[in-house]
Amino acid sequence: MLTIGEVASYAGVTVRAVRHYHAKGLLPEPERDHSGYRRYDAATVVELIRIRTLAEAGVPLARVRELLQAGAEEFAAAVADIDKQLRAEIRQRQRLRNRIARLAAGDNLALPPELVEFLDQLRALGVDERIVQVERDGWIPLVARSPERVPDWITRKRKQIADPQLIDFYLTLGQAMDRTDDRNLAELADKMASYVKQIADEQGEDCLNDPDIEPPLVELLDTLAFDSWPPARRLTELLKQRGWSGWTKLERTDPP
Repeated sequence: MLTIGEVASYAGVTVRAVRHYHAKGLLPEPERDHSGYRRYDAATVVELIRIRTLAEAGVPLARVRELLQAGAEEFAAAVADIDKQLRAEIRQRQRLRNRIARLAAGDNLALPPELVEFLDQLRALGVDERIVQVERDGWIPLVARSPERVPDWITRKRKQIADPQLIDFYLTLGQAMDRTDDRNLAELADKMASYVKQIADEQGEDCLNDPDIEPPLVELLDTLAFDSWPPARRLTELLKQRGWSGWTKLERTDPP
């Protein structure tokens, strides 16, 4: 007769594993000697090796008992089923690995590839990184709220950044990030008012905003911008003096 330590050693497992198999009902509890210690026979070693082999092959412990008791055909069918599950898990883990790899750049978190590409375009055009980050943070709740709108939004954005006047505005805004006195903000407000007026006159005011963004979301995006760059709130005041109100949603306050 063998002690629990001996049977574990012969089977190539730990004593803790033997006790765990007892608790899971995979290995019957043996009789105990007069001192209360478990005593095992040689057959237990064989059973432990079978359990260990199945577990090491990736068979869930919940299904080990089923396989130990199965006939040849049942065993083959069960193994095929487990293999199918394992392959599905491998594919899922590979997808997760790919997502983790895409997150390395930071912008990929919660944003689809086309918007990440747009942010990279802004960087390539020389837009201040702080502005890119504000733009990125604004996109995150938009995408979470309406992911189906991303193609429309990105088409609009790509058209906008093809306009040299908008890029000039972005660059001027970047310079204003570190110069927040009223004079510089007033110059920025002049440029912004000129740009939005040109767009509104040439393409209509609908081109300035997305009508499907609900007012609560507009307020959220405004707050996000103001918290990220507090002078933006003052800029909206100066912009209002020039006939336009709002930040995320621009509206004409003076007649054209």
